[in-house]
Amino acid sequence: MEPNDILKMLAADLKKAVDHTLNQFSSLHTGKASPTMLDSVRVTAYGSTVTLKEVAAVTTPDAKTIMVQPWDKSIIRDVEKGIQEANLGLNPMVDGGILRVPVPELTGERRQELAKTASNMAEDGRVRVRQARREALDLFKTAKSDGLSEDDFKRYEKEVQKEHDDFISEINQQLTAKEADLKKV
Repeated sequence: MEPNDILKMLAADLKKAVDHTLNQFSSLHTGKASPTMLDSVRVTAYGSTVTLKEVAAVTTPDAKTIMVQPWDKSIIRDVEKGIQEANLGLNPMVDGGILRVPVPELTGERRQELAKTASNMAEDGRVRVRQARREALDLFKTAKSDGLSEDDFKRYEKEVQKEHDDFISEINQQLTAKEADLKKV
């Protein structure tokens, strides 16, 4: 494998690790309504289990309410049940053909729990980044045994470490921002 291919693969893996972590962060709600809060909701309708997005439009008319509008009004109770069973601490209310989901204010204790969860998500992201670094270094060691010079190996090793450090730093910055957001009353 060519050194440039290894570096491209490393960059893609590192970006995936950070994107995954940021995506997980978006599922933590900060007391402000967001359609992404319901991304994990599964609805049992028409004899199968589907995601909420497949059966309804999810919007936020204001900062404290999520509005769910099923495409088919006959499954509104199934959607309500799906939101309740997702254990998100949300209690939907049926209002005609739509569901209004008020987002409760966060307690100090809940904010601490969410900050701890965010920290665990960030650690998971850092583990993924370290794994990508390890895989890239292993590929460079193989290339070295296949004729890559010692000087080139050292140069690529430094490049891999720099990429690793940059992505770890980005995850740490995002975590700090998320924790500040969660602790803000």
